[in-house]
Amino acid sequence: MASNAAVPFWRASGMTYITYSNICANLVRNCLKEPYKTEALSREKVHFSISKWTDGKPEKPTLRSDSPEE
Repeated sequence: MASNAAVPFWRASGMTYITYSNICANLVRNCLKEPYKTEALSREKVHFSISKWTDGKPEKPTLRSDSPEE
């Protein structure tokens, strides 16, 4: 039987650990001084490729990015 007494506060507030971790990482990045802040913010960008499959074969992949400025 599990006890609710030791539930982490992020779980008690309805967040997942990934959401909590992302919030903490953003706070730390924004507290850094230059040039470390710019360097950390540039590492935050994520790039990935998506391939659609037709008849069991992949089509040409498209490169996507989560950053709106690109």
